[in-house]
Amino acid sequence: MLLDSDTQLNQHSYYEASVQREAVAPPLQGHINADVLVVGAGFAGLSAAIELAQRGYQVVVLEADRVCAGASGRNGGQALAGFASGQAPFEQQLGPAQARQAWDLSLASLDLIDQRIADFQIDCDRQHGYLHVADSPRKARALAAEMQAMAHYGLVTEFAMGTQVQRHIASPLYQACAFDRKSGHLHPLKYGLGLARAAKSLGVQIYEYSAVTGLTRGKKLTARTAQGSVTAPFGVLAGNCMLAEYGPKVAPDIAPRIMPVGTYMIGTAPLAPGLCQRLIPSNAAVCDNNFILDYFRFSADHRMLFGGRVSYTTRTPANLQAVMATRMARVFPELGNTPVEFLWGGFVDISMNRAPDFGRLGNKLYYLQGFSGHGVALTGLAGQLVAQAVAGQAERFDVFANLQHRRFPGGPLLRMPSLVLGTLYHRLRDAL
Repeated sequence: MLLDSDTQLNQHSYYEASVQREAVAPPLQGHINADVLVVGAGFAGLSAAIELAQRGYQVVVLEADRVCAGASGRNGGQALAGFASGQAPFEQQLGPAQARQAWDLSLASLDLIDQRIADFQIDCDRQHGYLHVADSPRKARALAAEMQAMAHYGLVTEFAMGTQVQRHIASPLYQACAFDRKSGHLHPLKYGLGLARAAKSLGVQIYEYSAVTGLTRGKKLTARTAQGSVTAPFGVLAGNCMLAEYGPKVAPDIAPRIMPVGTYMIGTAPLAPGLCQRLIPSNAAVCDNNFILDYFRFSADHRMLFGGRVSYTTRTPANLQAVMATRMARVFPELGNTPVEFLWGGFVDISMNRAPDFGRLGNKLYYLQGFSGHGVALTGLAGQLVAQAVAGQAERFDVFANLQHRRFPGGPLLRMPSLVLGTLYHRLRDAL
């Protein structure tokens, strides 16, 4: 059910329509050996492959679909500092010193994006600037409190309330905003395909349409696909919520700790550049601070890319395009009659506490999951940290591996209904 829904959601993606993919990489045939097996050719898996190859490891990447066919190639393109969870889980579980280290690593993840773009000459429409906005007095107070708390970590933002918000975004909806120059946005699929080219240039072997259906753990790891297998001393699982769909027995011990969540986007027809400049003068990415949030930005060709309306079931919401267009018009009434040319979505993985979930299964099998909507930047960091851990330098990886995570309650049959009820509660809270 999840696979069918996921395929249907990506039929009319702006990102896919605005790139030229290379020919399909052939599926794995026969048996090969490697130093490290990576499962998943999204941002996290490709980042790990690049870092490992730069350290001299022979790396094989197995991808069940096409490179960046999942969340990495469909997301809002917002590269943000910090975590979906905020700093609370790090402060409460790890203490102030490691909480600060985690925050600093999140900032380094943004620098890593720019470094890879420069090193591998990736053309991905990179822009800096991010607006965090609030649409009610209560949310404005919460945003002000959050920015004050984050100033302790050195986050510098330009905070505005009331009429001053209009200097940053020409919308009647928002009552406060915080402008962050460090975060920003990019074209995620262009970036991901650039990472794949970079990995191949370093000798990484990438096999598309090669779902891992079984994984034998022992002194070495052996991954099986429909037509072949890979044996390696080390492995990295970077398939996120789709891993269990293609290979239910590959990692049953970690799958219950994340939940697939549907998220959706629309892309308008191209707008007048002057209108875009007036609506968001800084060309920043924008996201509100509701639990059920809206996020949006302009593309390089002046389209409004507007996302939100999450689903905690595998069913695509009814009348999705009309609902999304209505939400967009609520933010920018001037766009109320703008044609919508693209509608797409996909599933992201969230953890119970919204903090990233990195760790080990045994001594030589690593996993990266639970990015919870902050994966554009954090996946790159995750790949770097896991490569360091494989090479015997696990101190930075263990900042995240030391976080404790819980399974979603209810098992596969009951956890989705439970989350739907929780979502309804938060939707009512957002409306207050």
